[in-house]
Amino acid sequence: MTSWLRQFPWTMLIVCLAITVLGLCGLVRADELYGRTQLVERQIVWLFLALLAMLAVLMIPYRLLSQLSPLFFLATLFLLAVTLFMPPINGSRRWIPLGLFDFQASEPAKLAYIMALAAYLMHRSSQRTIAGLLPPLLMAFFPMLLIVREPDMDTALLFLPVLYAMLFAAGARTKHLAAAALPGLACLPLLWTQMSPEQQSRIVSVFTQRDGGSAPAGDGFHLHQSKQILALGGYWGSIYQEEPPIDDPTAWQLPASRTDFIFVMIGERFGFPACAVVLLLYCVLVWKGLQVARRTREPYGRLVCVGVMTLIVVQTLLNTGMTVGLLPITGTALPLCSYGGSSLISTYAGIGLVMNIAMRQGYEVAGEPFIFRHKMSMNPRR
Repeated sequence: MTSWLRQFPWTMLIVCLAITVLGLCGLVRADELYGRTQLVERQIVWLFLALLAMLAVLMIPYRLLSQLSPLFFLATLFLLAVTLFMPPINGSRRWIPLGLFDFQASEPAKLAYIMALAAYLMHRSSQRTIAGLLPPLLMAFFPMLLIVREPDMDTALLFLPVLYAMLFAAGARTKHLAAAALPGLACLPLLWTQMSPEQQSRIVSVFTQRDGGSAPAGDGFHLHQSKQILALGGYWGSIYQEEPPIDDPTAWQLPASRTDFIFVMIGERFGFPACAVVLLLYCVLVWKGLQVARRTREPYGRLVCVGVMTLIVVQTLLNTGMTVGLLPITGTALPLCSYGGSSLISTYAGIGLVMNIAMRQGYEVAGEPFIFRHKMSMNPRR
């Protein structure tokens, strides 16, 4: 027991809890601005369940999980298909109603995809050829297609950076990855024509944004309000303000303040220092996760660590970037921070898997370089 406690990655757990607590502070501030809800209490319940999920993942040797990865992936594909037959909510079919709560299948699907792709790549060298990239691309295609049909293009596109990062970590050649990306870049004009007017408006609003004045209509409204509320909080946040700088209630309107824009609530209440702390915590979390990947010579463990950390990095950049006008408004949640049970449990489970890998030291974790980077020329069969 003492050895287990000594090996436990306490830093990663503390960082995750700190991010979630800051998210709870953002929910409290949203209640103060927009009316009391039960979301703070519900998020605490989700946090308890998420920690149980993390503990459950920790207790199972990850090599056993690697053998079950294809089954997890197929199960999530089935759940994604079931989601398309559910009653629409706000025009989308993204949730499976389970009575007390709604389950979003796309959240565990991201983790299941990482695990299945790691299991597929771990004993192969075919990804070092152009033709060998086709099976991993097909593995990403099926969940992306089902998620796009919901429709939820923002979540579907998250699979691509995860795919490329894991392929690169598995030894795929950079020139092959670039060549595989060229057809996608060439299809961007076609993708634009297939986007809904709302999706196009989100992109256009980034280039037409302006500061001050009245809020524009359409998706530019969200971006305008996000930046305005951050500005109203000031450098040190509204917690040090004796009274609001503006009495106009419309100046504080912000849709999805408890989910997609929770970062704004934290910044408005506690100012720039809190925003910097949130970003620093994510940097520490990703750095610790990549340290585990660097020390792991067992390919499945390394690939999973790279995939989970890439997913967290991309979601964090997309979410925080959109709040200050650097990126288009998306429905991407801030991992570990935004309100939502499916996202919170799936993210903690993913972190738990990384911690699982970190704790299985000895022959599984060492300072030896990854096999395809340094040994392929000496032993092509590996």
